[in-house]
Amino acid sequence: MERPAQLMDPIQAIEDNTAELLMAMGTAGGGSQRDDGSARWTIGGSPLDYHNAVVAAAGDLGQVVADSAAELRRYGVPGTWHVGPSLRSPELIESLTTAGFAYDGSEPGMAVRLDELRAPTAVPGLALERITDDAGLAIWAQTLGQGFGEGVKEATWVASVYRALGYADPWRHYLATLNGTPVGTITTYRAASVTGVYFVMTVPEARRRGIGAALTHTALTQADTEYAVLTSSSAGQSVYSSLGFHQHCTIDL
Repeated sequence: MERPAQLMDPIQAIEDNTAELLMAMGTAGGGSQRDDGSARWTIGGSPLDYHNAVVAAAGDLGQVVADSAAELRRYGVPGTWHVGPSLRSPELIESLTTAGFAYDGSEPGMAVRLDELRAPTAVPGLALERITDDAGLAIWAQTLGQGFGEGVKEATWVASVYRALGYADPWRHYLATLNGTPVGTITTYRAASVTGVYFVMTVPEARRRGIGAALTHTALTQADTEYAVLTSSSAGQSVYSSLGFHQHCTIDL
């Protein structure tokens, strides 16, 4: 039987994989989780606004927004609503603005069928190793902290969460080395029947050599799902497009 030519609902897969990752990491980090018919969030387990995340809401959106703001104040942390197509509405945006939330940009949501993944130009001397223990994770975190997000602060928290979650599937963390020197990171996470791509980073001094594309391609050749999804920075979008990813939506922060 032939497989379908396209992912049936790439937008839902992008939203769901990201939400599952945020909820899993937030739960491991601590704080509180809400997951009912009105809201889904993880708040208080991270010092990072991105990871104190509201990923779903329904019903009285004004009340849910107010409740999330109160929870953020209770923990004394910054937080973010991740507003994808299934959540976006004028009512929600008005409620967020009224509660003091400010628009902080959008991330392109992208997907690719893995048998259509395109190989990039090879990078001589580049190797990718899966992290399987705390010692390896320490090197991974030290590398991530050199150029991703909030730097050392973010890398330290992420590593603490990944130690708690362990190294077995659905989590796969990889360290890229160039002639033996750590130069990049990537994490893949299997949820919602797809492989999500996260924490792709090349250290500043090794950028513009094709390492990000090469490490992403290599990690995805080891994935055991039919499709991969991600949300990208604007700078990374062209890299993922070159691998065969297509944009299907945006996630507003």
